[in-house]
Amino acid sequence: MTSCGNVPIFKDGRGCGSCFELKCTKPEACSGEPTIVTITDKNEEPIAAYHFDLSGHAFGTMAKKGQEQKLRDAGEVEIKFRRVKCKYPEGTKVNFHVEKGSSPNYLALVVKFLQGDGDVVAVDIKPKGKDKWIELKESWGAVWRIDTPDKLIGPFSVRYTTEGGTKTVAEDVIPEGWKPDTSYETKDL
Repeated sequence: MTSCGNVPIFKDGRGCGSCFELKCTKPEACSGEPTIVTITDKNEEPIAAYHFDLSGHAFGTMAKKGQEQKLRDAGEVEIKFRRVKCKYPEGTKVNFHVEKGSSPNYLALVVKFLQGDGDVVAVDIKPKGKDKWIELKESWGAVWRIDTPDKLIGPFSVRYTTEGGTKTVAEDVIPEGWKPDTSYETKDL
């Protein structure tokens, strides 16, 4: 249930992970029932002021039963949309993906599966036993990074701030001996 969003939806990556309720109103194959999608990427097509490029599955869920392919074949459809809080299935944990290319002197993170706001506007890390949070910088899209001459050994706590102002701390979520291209989940927040 994913979608790309154009500039005002994707917001240079800050919109990545945000959720929207969509329902199509035209053509006839539209059910008029809402579906919720998560923004995962950017689309630069200048089709409309607000443009969603839906996955095939998400597109099909807006159709009347049995008319999914007919709706997909329509291509462009008229929709109504609104921003909603993200609701993942019970038991889904916040996920911190250490990106490929991370090393003891460079750490890049993506925060995934946030309930609620979904839009991350700040990320900080704190090594175990330290008092000071270290601010990560926006890299690109939803990637937050730090370049440092100091070795990043772990374990680290991660604090993230959402667009709504909520700050959440995941204690020691990234372990000692962390590896690039690996995801680490919260225990319970």
